[in-house]
Amino acid sequence: MSSKTPPNLPSAMKAVVLMGPNRLEMQHIPIPIPGPTDVLIRVESCAICRSDLGMMEKPFPGQSPYGQTILGHEYAGTVVALGDTVDEFEIGDRVAVEAHLGCGRCRNCRLGDYTSCLNYGNRTKGHRCNGHVTPGAYAQYVVNHINTVYKIPDSVSFDEASLVTNVGCVLYGIENLGGYIVGERVLVVGAGPLGLAAASAANALGADKVYLSDVLADRLEVGKKIGVQRTINAVAEDPLKVILDDTQGLGVNYAIESSGTQAGLDLAVNATCRNGKILMLAIPHQPLKVDLENLSLNDKDIITNRGESRANVARAVSLLANGLVNLKPLATHRFPLDDYETALSVFRERKEGAIKVILHPQE
Repeated sequence: MSSKTPPNLPSAMKAVVLMGPNRLEMQHIPIPIPGPTDVLIRVESCAICRSDLGMMEKPFPGQSPYGQTILGHEYAGTVVALGDTVDEFEIGDRVAVEAHLGCGRCRNCRLGDYTSCLNYGNRTKGHRCNGHVTPGAYAQYVVNHINTVYKIPDSVSFDEASLVTNVGCVLYGIENLGGYIVGERVLVVGAGPLGLAAASAANALGADKVYLSDVLADRLEVGKKIGVQRTINAVAEDPLKVILDDTQGLGVNYAIESSGTQAGLDLAVNATCRNGKILMLAIPHQPLKVDLENLSLNDKDIITNRGESRANVARAVSLLANGLVNLKPLATHRFPLDDYETALSVFRERKEGAIKVILHPQE
């Protein structure tokens, strides 16, 4: 290892490795060695993400081969070793991370859009995405390039810090919308982790009013805990009628679609005012139809985004560190890494109101 590695680190670690479709296996493997511009992080908290389940079922483009894939891209931990050139961090720093590191050489990366790297999945050209292309944090240790690591204060727990990428994704989407939410009406469709993060971020950025719509009453209760002004139970109420009545028929300025469903997209399009904008925060895994006549006649835009480009995780960490977003209610369940099968089952089946399930690899 690097000369900046403490001598008391073990030589091997536990890691959950994807061996085939929906087939995970706990292994003991060598601890990774940080390169010259990397840090080695002892993983304290790793959140399970819906895309982890997708990668388990069917490899995403650029995903590392079976037997090498270690999932987990939402995590936080402690720096325990430094690459030879690293002076930006110290051993013992508490840190949050983002998953993506672009190649740094393609046009998109040079513009800051590294989640859209034109060499995506090409590790020989420098692209990394921990938990997807490169090993993630369903493990006790992980290597990160320094450009993907952010210090967190003692006031922020590791569990909360592991969720900060969700806010980074939201902020990247808001930046793509125009980046200016102060005084605007915002609808968030879908109260999953991204939707709740979006609602909290919209409040932090000065939205005039935030509406949150979902079919699950328990998730709407979490929305109230993080400060949503109007929650809408889509089973008991007509969300479109609620919004139009409340806005005197105008609709919202921004709709953030985080359900990935046809009904969610329809609501987002219909609830948005003229010249409004719709952010597709969720990634639907089946084709959806969209009312182009509505969009065209009313000068509305649909914006998509993937990940947390343009250093938006750094902005998310700032919001979190200053108490402007509240992610604590999202972390509903915690398990040691050895109990990964139970943790995945609780997350997949949304048992006991599960929103975010956190793995603790050091327990």
